[in-house]
Amino acid sequence: MRKPAALVASTVVFAAAAVAAVMARQRLREARRWARAAAMLRDLQERCAAPAERLRQVADAMAAEMRAGLASNDSEGESGSTVLLKMLVTYVDSLPSGGEKGLFYALDLGGTNFRVLRIQFGGKEQRIVKQESKGVSIPQHLMSRGSNELFDFIAAALAKFVASEGEDFHLPEGMQRQLGFTFSFPVNQNSVASGTLIKWTKGFAIDEMVGKDVVAELNKAIERQGIDMKITALVNDTVGTLAAGRYVDNDTVAAVILGTGTNAAYIEHMNSIPKWCGPPPESDDMVINMEWGNFRSSHLPLTEFDVALDAESLNPGEQIYEKLISGMYMGEIVRRVLLKMAQDASLFADNVPPKLEIPYILRTYHVLMMHQDTSPDLRTVGINLKEIFGIENTCCKTRKLVVDVCEAVATRGARLAAAGIHGILKKLGRDIANPDKQKTVIAVDGGVYKYYTFFAQCMESTLRDLLGEEVASSVVIKLAEDGSGTGAALLAASYSQRFGAMDD
Repeated sequence: MRKPAALVASTVVFAAAAVAAVMARQRLREARRWARAAAMLRDLQERCAAPAERLRQVADAMAAEMRAGLASNDSEGESGSTVLLKMLVTYVDSLPSGGEKGLFYALDLGGTNFRVLRIQFGGKEQRIVKQESKGVSIPQHLMSRGSNELFDFIAAALAKFVASEGEDFHLPEGMQRQLGFTFSFPVNQNSVASGTLIKWTKGFAIDEMVGKDVVAELNKAIERQGIDMKITALVNDTVGTLAAGRYVDNDTVAAVILGTGTNAAYIEHMNSIPKWCGPPPESDDMVINMEWGNFRSSHLPLTEFDVALDAESLNPGEQIYEKLISGMYMGEIVRRVLLKMAQDASLFADNVPPKLEIPYILRTYHVLMMHQDTSPDLRTVGINLKEIFGIENTCCKTRKLVVDVCEAVATRGARLAAAGIHGILKKLGRDIANPDKQKTVIAVDGGVYKYYTFFAQCMESTLRDLLGEEVASSVVIKLAEDGSGTGAALLAASYSQRFGAMDD
């Protein structure tokens, strides 16, 4: 009897030892997995780091490239140009005064969506009496097809919107409707109401449009829809935002877009534009469209993920700054980091989730939702991982690591955006204290700034640190709500009245 009992006891001991050994191996494997993931996170954070000294170097490089672009005629899009910032002359030499009156339309094509607006302006007393707008998503296939298909789709939406015009909007009898066209892509303007496309950005790739007048193409599409409408002003979204900012605050000197893409525009003195030919305008000022998304510098903190994203993009070697700070790309950078962690550190268990390998499946909107999750168990992070990638049952530790990845990418983007604004202020001589305490307002629009609270706050605090408390006290960053669309309508009103006065 003793032998069987002893045998049973031995078996139990051996089984327990085996189970303990398996559990120990699992714990060791788990510890190694987390150590590897933590090491990858630290490496990402180090490579994304943008300390103040580096940001000042970025700002200096931005200001230098601004001067180069203002001096160089080959910034207008010729092949072989070595100028990074096109510094495009917009022919907008005066901004809204506040006295604009009448009904005006705007079409704001800024990326993967566009908006149509109508605004009734009431002059200095009433300002904006009434406005309506409608947003429309552009089907993915139209972003790389023919120009007719794209502009016909846009004009059809515009026609439908015009048809819904109510009695609250007043167009004088016999008056043609006038439109401000915000076209947020690099354009070589020939006048305030015409310009040829230099190149597409933000995922568009309609090659036949390059070199064509975008106003002429839209006009043809409008005519095909039977709409009686004239395009009075062609502006970039940043120029529209600058106009909208100046409409509410006369100290506005620059505008920045932080959305699907990114860009900046500002008011420059004519004597600082060597490439300008001809007599200066009466105002002696000109709005310059920087096209700052194409900025690059050896001081930019690039990672292997940025290099790979750029190489696989539609425009490799271009728009490097935009690929670091804009809504089009930040989500994709986070996805690439998480995929690498899944492959090398088994972040989401042994198998790599198939959906995690799909490019651009993770949007910056998802990143901000996860990053700004304040629930104790990071429930929003878990929901997003499940809904987007099909990753089930993530632990809180995994979710926290995902949040840390989001923060590293967003912090870098926000700090680099601040460095860009600092570069503009340096170019204008507004980065140093002045005895008059002159106020400087930067108008900002775009979903990344408007909805990604962490990004906006980080950018603003970084700019304050770069400027120092004394200078920062006179610099204001102000949200220009719906700036690009409202600004286009304002410029249509301003220039239609200006041309009307000239005709009289």
